[in-house]
Parts: sequence; structure tokens; C-alpha cells
Amino acid sequence: MQSVRGFPARFAALLLPGVLLMVLPQDAAATAPPVKTDVTRASLERLSQRRVFFGHQSVGGNILDGVRGLTPTPSVVEVKDAGATLAPGTLAHALVGQNEQPETKLAHFERLLDGGLARQVDVALLKFCYIDFHGGTDAKALFEEYRATLAGLKARHPGVTFVHVTAPLTTVQRGARAWFNELRGKPVFGVGENRSREAFNALMRQTYAGSEPLFDLAELESTQPDGTRETYELNGRAYPAMVPAYSDDGGHLNARGQAHVAAALVTFLGALPEPTREAPASAKALP
Repeated sequence: MQSVRGFPARFAALLLPGVLLMVLPQDAAATAPPVKTDVTRASLERLSQRRVFFGHQSVGGNILDGVRGLTPTPSVVEVKDAGATLAPGTLAHALVGQNEQPETKLAHFERLLDGGLARQVDVALLKFCYIDFHGGTDAKALFEEYRATLAGLKARHPGVTFVHVTAPLTTVQRGARAWFNELRGKPVFGVGENRSREAFNALMRQTYAGSEPLFDLAELESTQPDGTRETYELNGRAYPAMVPAYSDDGGHLNARGQAHVAAALVTFLGALPEPTREAPASAKALP
């Protein structure tokens, strides 16, 4: 058997790429240019006249941390129950449901709005978390449940503008650790999960883009400051992943990621058409 300095040649051929990857940079987090938070005062002023409700979990909290860093700072208020009274200019939010159980998030969001909160808001949006998706998630079934829930809410509360949000991504494990996991037949972090997230997000875009408000969080997370996309290849197809510079743990947004997404969200919400609320039935009956 041929060998290289005492190692079997076959093993050396497998080991060498991993060793090389150990000494090469794994991402551009240290050198990526800062994200510009180009939020116009006009967007913030328009938002100051609206009441927004945001259902989320931890990544949503990251985004709100970014919102709190904007100037002027919007009023961010946590909602504890459906009977809350909200003033114009309020960005209300609540931790909805349980992580890894997206159906509980849909049910909680629906319960709050149907319970009276819809009468207090102009705009409402629900965001799933990256942890709600794994390699075996049935993205189509989850989307159908989401679509049915939002369609019902929209029908029952025509005065509320419902904004759809794509599922957030994670980074993809690269370098030596990814190589060793592949060598041992173990899953590589982010690969299967982001594929499921992209399957769900593709259905969101196909259904809502161009017809209803869609905030593409996944696209923001996978876009570098220079406009290039962060992707990886699986079975000959490219899938988006979070830009490593936007996260310190691979899933949650760091300060740079928070500023990047918060600026885009406030601009998006500020650009929505003015809501039109239907008059109560009693008022319609008057001459």
C-alpha cells in the first residue's frame, strides 16, 4: 500500500483538504464592510402614524433591538393580552407560541387578533423562527396552514394590513468541521434546514409577491452589503444562507445584522399604503 510519511495514501488524500481548510479564512465576518442603515426620516414619520403588531420569537427580538437603535426611535411596546390599547406610532409585539412548534405560533397570533387586538392595529405580521424548520420539515403542509390562517384573519379583519414574512435563515457550517461531519456521515449545520426554509419561502413568494405585502427577511439575511448573495450548493442546486457577518452564533442577528434588517423593516412598513378601515355596520345604516 502506498503511503505518505507513514500514513496510508488514501487517508492522506482525505485528510489534506481538511487540514488546508483549517488554515484558510472561513468567512468574511472580520472584513465585511459595515451595513448602512439608510432609513429615511419620512419612513419613520409615516410609521409614527400607524399601529403595528409583530408576533415573533428570538430573531424578532433581535430585529426590535435594531429598531430601538434607530433615530428617531419608534415606540416599541410588548403586548401581554388582546385587550391592549395602542396609540398611533406604536410598534407592538408579543412572543407568540413555542419554538419548534410553528402551528402554536399561528394559533397564538390568531387568538390575539381575534380577541380584540385587530381593532387596535393597522398592520400585523407574524414571523416564524429558523428553529421551526429542520431537514425533514413538510414545508408545503406548513405553508398551507399558514395560508389558511392568514386568509381567515384577512377576511375577518379587512381593516388590517397583513404583512407576510419569509422564514429566517442560518449560516451554513463550512471549513474543517463541515468536512469532518461529511466524512463521518453526520449532517452539516444549516444545509438541510435552509433547504426546508427555502422551500417554504419559495411558496411565500409565489403566493404573495406582487399581490400582498411581503417582507423578504430571508433575502435580506442572505445578501451582502455589496449586493452579492450568500449561497451554498446541494445536489447541484444553489440555496441561500445567512451572511456570516450578520450573526455571531449562526442563527441570531448580531448588531450588524440587527441594523441591516431593522432599517429595511421600518422602511418597508413606512412605505405601505394608508390603511382603510370599514365603518361599523351601525354607521353604514345611518343616512
